Formats: sequence, structure tokens, C-alpha cells
Amino acid sequence: MRVVLDANVFVSALISRSGAPAGLVRLWLEGEYELVVCEALIAELESALAYPKIRKRIAAEDASEFVRLVRELAETVADPDEPPPAHSADRKDDYLLALAGRENVPLVSGDAHLLALGGVLPILSPRELLDRVQAD
Repeated sequence: MRVVLDANVFVSALISRSGAPAGLVRLWLEGEYELVVCEALIAELESALAYPKIRKRIAAEDASEFVRLVRELAETVADPDEPPPAHSADRKDDYLLALAGRENVPLVSGDAHLLALGGVLPILSPRELLDRVQAD
């Protein structure tokens, strides 16, 4: 199974090692599914990890090492250049919809405005994907 994880899932996994996002990252690192990223997603992750309120909880060295792991282990594809199959209430997330649509993979996010599109597109919460991967 291949999936796209929203940057918020990565950040949540680094903040709390006990929730569904952390479980997803562990399973990805164990090879239970493939992660698809693009440079725009990696840039968003780096930016989110540099926010002062996040930096208080995640050391700069840990953030850099995590981004390095994502770059090294995930499947990196080109940034999407086509419009998304649907638009998010937060247009900054449309590239995630376009990426997941082009790659024909589910998008996993904790954002309510993306999860609201779940009836139209394959968008899962971290818990939903964790349950699926563990069931396989």
C-alpha cells in the first residue's frame, strides 16, 4: 500500500509517541506501507517543524534527522502540476489532494477540512489508516 501523509501527521507523531500518527510512522519505518512525498510536502514539513511552538517540543537536531529520514526512505515524486480532483477549504492543501489523486493513493490527514472530502476522495484519518495497516 502506498499513501501520502499530511505534514500534520508527521508533526503529531514527533510530539506524541503514543498516538495513531506515531504508530503510522513506526509501521512505515518497519516497511508495512510505502510513503509517497514530493518536495512541496517536504518543504511544508520542514517549515512546520521550525515553528517556535513546535521547536519548543522537538529539538532542531531531531527535526532535521526526521526530515533526512523522510527524504531517504520515502518515495519522492515530482510536485503535482495539475489541479486537484477537489478543492480544500484551505487552498494551501490542494497540492496534497493533487498529489494523492495523481499517484492514486489515499491521503492521510488530521485536518477536518481535508477529512470532510472523504466522501469524494480517499482521505483517511491517521486512526483509520493505522487500523487498516494493522488488519493486513
